[in-house]
Amino acid sequence: MKRNYAAADEVLYHVGFSPAELEGATVAVLPGDPGRAEPLAEALGDSGGDVRKLAVHREYTSYLCQIGGVEVLVCSTGMGGPSVAICLEELARAGVRYLIRVGTTGAIQPGIKLGDIIINKAAVRLDGTGRHYAPLAFPAVASFTVTEALIAAAEACGAPYHVGISASSDTFWPGQERYDSFTGYVRKAFRESMAEWQQLGVLNYEMETAALFVTAQALGLKAGAVCGVVAQRLSGEGVNAGAVYQKALHLQEATVRGAVLKLQKEADVLCGL
Repeated sequence: MKRNYAAADEVLYHVGFSPAELEGATVAVLPGDPGRAEPLAEALGDSGGDVRKLAVHREYTSYLCQIGGVEVLVCSTGMGGPSVAICLEELARAGVRYLIRVGTTGAIQPGIKLGDIIINKAAVRLDGTGRHYAPLAFPAVASFTVTEALIAAAEACGAPYHVGISASSDTFWPGQERYDSFTGYVRKAFRESMAEWQQLGVLNYEMETAALFVTAQALGLKAGAVCGVVAQRLSGEGVNAGAVYQKALHLQEATVRGAVLKLQKEADVLCGL
């Protein structure tokens, strides 16, 4: 497969930084919210280490931090699959090889509590972006290596976690069968869809993971995803943005840091292959 790497000093059009500025980083942590990039880099980075701002361009806000003395990129992706795929294309050209999505999610199964974390090993493809990279018959699956690292890290830090499949929708309201939108209208195709996903064992709804997994596979990258539960759909459609959200963020940070440290022990990561 052809690899179209960027020149070291080429400033990539969308993310706004060059490969040289990554200082050899091959692991990227990807929050959706641009406002979370800086605090996430500070939380993940080594104690007393420098956190360096790279760029702010469109939905892509990026910082460089050190985890275990190794440079790691933190770059926001914005919301939805198209911006995720654009980000991955340019990160691949810059030499990034491992990706960890950090986001929020709504649980649809009993036994999953607000503030828990969900590690998705695969995703139902309710998005459109992935179809530009692979036919619908192609599965949206995580890298086993990255997923295993996330699970080991969650266990090590005592985070309450669940591993399973997400339903990854391009929309926040109809695609997730939410009725609290402006009109309350949900297309017939999506009515009672949540019950179907529950019956099939799907754990959660979110908006980026399917695009991440399919695009990463198409580009030859390894990706994983960990989301904090900020809504429990069995009890309502509202999102909890208070103490529960902060708990989820803290558990994610501990899990992601541990996973990155584990990935750094892999020779291919250290060699940037």
